Amino acid sequence: MTSRNDTLFAAAQVVTPGGVNSPVRAFRSVGGTPRFFARGSGARVWDADGKDYIDYVGSWGPLILGHAHPAVVQAVQAAAANGLSFGAPTEAEVELATLLCQRVPGIEQVRLVSSGTEATMSAIRLARGHTGRSRIIKFEGCYHGHADSLLVKAGSGALTFGNPSSAGVPAETAAHTLVLDYNDTAMLEAAFAREGDKIACIIVEAVAGNMNLVAPKREFLDACRNLCTRHGSVLIFDEVMTGFRVGPAGAQGLFGITADLVTLGKVIGGGMPLGAFGGRRDIMQSIAPLGPVYQAGTLSGNPVAVAAGLVTLQQIAAPGFFEQLSARTSRLVSGLCAAAKDSGVVFSAQSIGGMFGMYFREHPPQSYAEVMQCDVAAFNQFFHVMLDDGIYFAPSAFEAGFVSAAHGETEIDATVAAARGYFEKISSKQA
Repeated sequence: MTSRNDTLFAAAQVVTPGGVNSPVRAFRSVGGTPRFFARGSGARVWDADGKDYIDYVGSWGPLILGHAHPAVVQAVQAAAANGLSFGAPTEAEVELATLLCQRVPGIEQVRLVSSGTEATMSAIRLARGHTGRSRIIKFEGCYHGHADSLLVKAGSGALTFGNPSSAGVPAETAAHTLVLDYNDTAMLEAAFAREGDKIACIIVEAVAGNMNLVAPKREFLDACRNLCTRHGSVLIFDEVMTGFRVGPAGAQGLFGITADLVTLGKVIGGGMPLGAFGGRRDIMQSIAPLGPVYQAGTLSGNPVAVAAGLVTLQQIAAPGFFEQLSARTSRLVSGLCAAAKDSGVVFSAQSIGGMFGMYFREHPPQSYAEVMQCDVAAFNQFFHVMLDDGIYFAPSAFEAGFVSAAHGETEIDATVAAARGYFEKISSKQA
């Protein structure tokens, strides 16, 4: 019988480039047909054929409460009944902005937008406008959305200005972006020694999640903070992924480092399109209508998205929420590692809060170069076996995974059991 997923994918490729509206969904990294999902509930999703999966993608991070959480759904329905959009201020916007200022270190003022890309793009423009400088620093393997100046990769790992990593990005735009190695403090210090008076900002994922999960070295984050302070540059923490995901105050709260600007998304929208950027009051007041840096958005502060975000942030403020989420994620990671070790399979994994990474290499990577040493073919095979067993991991070896509050011991243990069965099978074949 023909799979409904296959039929939908064939139809989608006729009318949509690659058949998808975001590239990783196309399964090009792992091969095969992407799953078209019809519904989700708690920790599970159901595809167009009616098959259910334990979901570790969670819409790429936002669904920290799980799919279709009753309180979030109710809030969305109530907000929608009052109007889908006004293009004017609402009381709920003020409530959400106040909550973000209270909970996120360093945020004195915040502006709501519609996506993480919009948040990072706007934060960089603001940093440039505030400092009067044009050059920015990003790190190889860190993804900050698809704005032109951020779609840049390093050349040889030396202190060279980046080349575009996407067609359509002018070389002269990329030339303002200096791409360095993540976790390389010496390289960062050398860049500031040479270019410090020209650097508007550093933008960094305080915990990298877009080259799989890569944990930061403490001295690296300290250097980011200290060098920006010393040279009058703006430190931007991209917490679109880590905000309210690695802890109740994000990566800033986890590491005790306060950035000048912070970008947020994913969790703060509870599954709806919502982003934000905020930080020091003096910097934020360079934004129009108070200052010369222009930024606007027709759907910014959309009332339905704000309603979903408010309820999500209220739910995760419950005592012990993050301790339980971290424990569940740690249970998954330790179980996977034990299963691989018992079978003699080269594999490692780690977690921070509700995020985790899996790697077919001996130890978790600390840089983009080490991520690239992972056995991608081994991951792809693992991915498809787990998918057939009803476990949905990200369809790429270079993406972090996510656990929600809806994942209980039943889901975690079932996932570990499926992985153990696979590891034992390939181990016996190799023997």
